[in-house]
Amino acid sequence: MKERLCQYGALEKTIDNVVDSYHDDLPVNCLESAALPNKRKVLEALRELEPVLFMGFYAKRELTRTNLRHGISEHLYRAHDLLIEQIRSALNYQKWQGGCKDCPEPGEEGRIVLELFNSIPALRRTLNGDLLAAYEGDPAAGTIEEIVFSYPSIRAISAYRIAHQLHQMRIPMIPRIMTENAHSRTGIDIHPGASIGERFFIDHGTGVVIGETAVIGNNVKLYQGVTLGALSIPRRGVTQKRHPTLEDRVTVYAGATILGGDTIVGEGSVVGGNQWLTHSVEPGSKVFGQAKTAAAE
Repeated sequence: MKERLCQYGALEKTIDNVVDSYHDDLPVNCLESAALPNKRKVLEALRELEPVLFMGFYAKRELTRTNLRHGISEHLYRAHDLLIEQIRSALNYQKWQGGCKDCPEPGEEGRIVLELFNSIPALRRTLNGDLLAAYEGDPAAGTIEEIVFSYPSIRAISAYRIAHQLHQMRIPMIPRIMTENAHSRTGIDIHPGASIGERFFIDHGTGVVIGETAVIGNNVKLYQGVTLGALSIPRRGVTQKRHPTLEDRVTVYAGATILGGDTIVGEGSVVGGNQWLTHSVEPGSKVFGQAKTAAAE
């Protein structure tokens, strides 16, 4: 017993040392951060929204036209209450920090959540296009159902498309929590600020990075290890375009790195594996090795 009391005494001194460290002038000491959104609850809300996108794949009971509304309601009511609370925290914290131009004010969280939910039918149509792109673009895919159940790219793209809606509404922190969670689960890192068109497919997916200001057109296909990144430049404001543009029908093979906000890969181009690209290429180009050839007319 005496030995244990001595151990507890030493532990109390250690705790005092840890507490004292919060009085130091450190950049991450901000105790007000406790008012930030709760990561666990944000992800809980995301887990309620994911089934609504593909109810038949997540339902725990048989679904019919009769009980479909009830099943969707269960998820959306729970997601509604979670997101109201977390968006309120994010907006209040943002205002405490000084706010930002054109950002929502605290008190608008109800409108924001309903606006997000009203976008779900359009999101479902877009994700159906992504699924078809995966099925048509991957001969190894046996069925659409196999893709929904097992392809990490669909999980990452679904989280991105939800988070992108919130990012467009200038909601701080919450969109990034959603996409970074998808990153940790899938190995696919898509910033919620990226602009991605319809029928988007990432094959295999591990190691793909898509930066904040990247612009991706329709019918684009990326393979594993592709980076759409920024050149190393001084920070000159968050509105600067730092990441490349891929126009419609571009294919980028495994391990390719495309950098820079002024870099445009023209429509219908193909970028080969392990290429390093920091300049624009014309539509129909084929970039392999050190050579770039225009497509035949």
